[in-house]
Amino acid sequence: MKDDAYWMGIALREAKKAGDRGEIPIGAVVIMDGAAIGRGYNVREAKQDPVAHAEIIAIRQAARRAGNWRLTGATLYVTLEPCLMCMGAILLARIDRVVFGCYDPKAGAAGSLYDLSNDARLNHRVALLAGVRGGECSAILSGFFAALRREKKAARNRAV
Repeated sequence: MKDDAYWMGIALREAKKAGDRGEIPIGAVVIMDGAAIGRGYNVREAKQDPVAHAEIIAIRQAARRAGNWRLTGATLYVTLEPCLMCMGAILLARIDRVVFGCYDPKAGAAGSLYDLSNDARLNHRVALLAGVRGGECSAILSGFFAALRREKKAARNRAV
């Protein structure tokens, strides 16, 4: 049986695609009835689109495939805690559950800075599970940013 760790592995593969393209390596997959109906990874740089987050790409694809903007019964797996925008999209899409790998202390809206998942003022709630394959999710991000810092340092040294 495919479990949370399995599906997070799919999200990690999506994150790797982003990293291979020079994007921040975040990946997402939407599961409904045991099948992946939406996948996505960050393409903000390639599209010069501030809302081209992995979650948004995956949710849009899932809605097209489901033929419905309401994704009731779906689970979203994402390598990094969703931001405010993505949590808004998750709630509006009526996704039932979000599983994420690692927290985002600078922009997280599922427990770090904010928690929109269970806000009584909103008309939908979403169940959260954090830390699934969290070490791997954190490592892919740390590795990406470490490489970026090395590249910037090398560029500065060449300019001198």
